[in-house]
Amino acid sequence: MNWTVVQRVLGLLLMMFSVTMLPPIIFSVYYDDHSWLPFVKGFLLSVTAGFFVWLPVHNSRKDLRLRDGFLVVAAFWTVLGTFGAAPLYFADSLSLSFTDAVFESMSGLTTTGATILAGIDELPVSVLYYRQQLQWLGGMGIIVLAVAILPMLGVGGMQLYRAETPGPVKDTKLTPRITETAKALWYVYAAFTIACMVSYRIAGMGWFDALCHAFSTVAIGGFSTHDASIGYFNNGAIDAVAIVFMFVAGINFSLHFFAWRYVSFKHYIQDPEFRAYCFVLFSVSALVVFGLYQYRGFDNPGQTLLSGIFQAVSIATTTGFTTEKFAAWPAVLPVLLIFSSFIGGSAGSTAGGIKVIRWLLIYKQGVREVVRLVHPSAEIPVKLGNKAVPYRVVDAVWGFFSVYVVVFSIMLLAMMATGLDQVTAFSAVAATLNNLGPGLGDVSSGFMSLSDTAKWIAIVGMLLGRLEIFTLLVLITPTFWRH
Repeated sequence: MNWTVVQRVLGLLLMMFSVTMLPPIIFSVYYDDHSWLPFVKGFLLSVTAGFFVWLPVHNSRKDLRLRDGFLVVAAFWTVLGTFGAAPLYFADSLSLSFTDAVFESMSGLTTTGATILAGIDELPVSVLYYRQQLQWLGGMGIIVLAVAILPMLGVGGMQLYRAETPGPVKDTKLTPRITETAKALWYVYAAFTIACMVSYRIAGMGWFDALCHAFSTVAIGGFSTHDASIGYFNNGAIDAVAIVFMFVAGINFSLHFFAWRYVSFKHYIQDPEFRAYCFVLFSVSALVVFGLYQYRGFDNPGQTLLSGIFQAVSIATTTGFTTEKFAAWPAVLPVLLIFSSFIGGSAGSTAGGIKVIRWLLIYKQGVREVVRLVHPSAEIPVKLGNKAVPYRVVDAVWGFFSVYVVVFSIMLLAMMATGLDQVTAFSAVAATLNNLGPGLGDVSSGFMSLSDTAKWIAIVGMLLGRLEIFTLLVLITPTFWRH
């Protein structure tokens, strides 16, 4: 383990992250909300800590190895979430405990969207903006951004990229150079954010709300500047814009990149995961809309259709926006929506969940085993499209699924041990481990009622979900630390 290079990278990344606390000061001054001081304190604390971590080892020029990359990513997301909480902790308008500040910060950065705040409409504009910005930075992953910048500072990035990028196949690069890959992803990400913001503005939002909701929509985060989320606007056009961009953000961003580079949509059509993703969203939406019609009748069929599709896409992609309290719907519908978040979006997207590609491979593996019962001696490969999937990838997917079930079970029992009922505990774990946000039971309106112990369990779940479990769990294995 190259401890000096790990320390140097962490110091550099923390100093980079501290700069993100400056834009809220501009909003504070412009809107005269008198809340700029907490961001100045947060910036000074973060940049000073980063400087003193970096200074003793600033001359270390060793290359990052794969194990170093895993440690940097895991440590940095933990450190980033903690220091990102500083402005929220210092803000007198919030009066948050350390636990609550870290919870809110980690929820933003991991794009979970769970909150412990009430009265969001009354918060200072600078705080509202900062929450949304946290989600936008966490969406594509600030580590991927660092991959594009750190080579200029003498630090290689491939190890960071492999540890940060979600999905069962992590070595695929869009361009020959990893730096160009990270830049390409961020160009696409920024372009969608601008398009989403303009669309929201045209649909009826003000510029500030349009910017903030574009941040959380493209990041599939779910934070809003209003307690009622998207439902605050009561605008069908805004709901439609949100549906489109939630759907787009849940697609593998490499497909967006190829579509832009080659001016062609064939990569979408040819991709098995994209087709499965569309099928899942269509099926969930159809079931939810059908259930709502059964429950409400046909008094307002257009609104029922829009509400059903919106909530299905929002929860299935793990965005977490709401237009109404879906937890109050007939019992089968909220549970169906929570279950759909276990699938999540595509690998290589900003969505959470287990990912569509993994479920697709598990399904194909199951079909293969059924065929083997009839033809026990047959060699039947698992295919995606016309290509056979290597056995190592299939094994990795099953390994991930098994570990996910174990981690979920342990977290569920731990949540229940804090005094939560089964529904609340189950949905709280699902909402955090899947980076979803809203839950059922006592957490249907937020996580403010949970004990500090339950909140820390949720924070760990957010980190595990954002880094797809293995990136953190590998750090506690003896093999990782063995020379």
